[in-house]
Amino acid sequence: MTDNTAPALELISFCIGEQEFCIDVKTVREIRGWTPATPIPHAPAYMRGVINLRGAIMPVIDLRNRLGLGVTIPETRHVIVVVECQDRLAGILVDAVSETFTVPRDSLQPAPDVGVEELRYIQAIISMENRLITYLRMDDVFPTVIREAA
Repeated sequence: MTDNTAPALELISFCIGEQEFCIDVKTVREIRGWTPATPIPHAPAYMRGVINLRGAIMPVIDLRNRLGLGVTIPETRHVIVVVECQDRLAGILVDAVSETFTVPRDSLQPAPDVGVEELRYIQAIISMENRLITYLRMDDVFPTVIREAA
């Protein structure tokens, strides 16, 4: 749950291809290098599988695939951002982490309403230094099945 009375948000940005996305830095538990995931039978295509995170089994999703941007072919440069979502840990596979930054809440612009279901993942669009950064709503990125698997 976000605090709408706070004057600013601290975010962490990452890249998927040429696009930049961000999430609330408070949801990030750690950033780790790519670790091959063990596939789970009958899992959705965007779920890479599970990894062992210090004795705990954690699901990893391919965020590129989840957002409908293709499939990630993991290489050593890819990273897993471990996030806490609804009291559960899960990993998101991204190309690279960019930076942490702070923005005033009033700089968040709503996502355009184009009638596409996948836009539910977008919390806002941030225009910053001649670039657009998509602020993701992590609760919607992780569907119930993933949250339960965590």
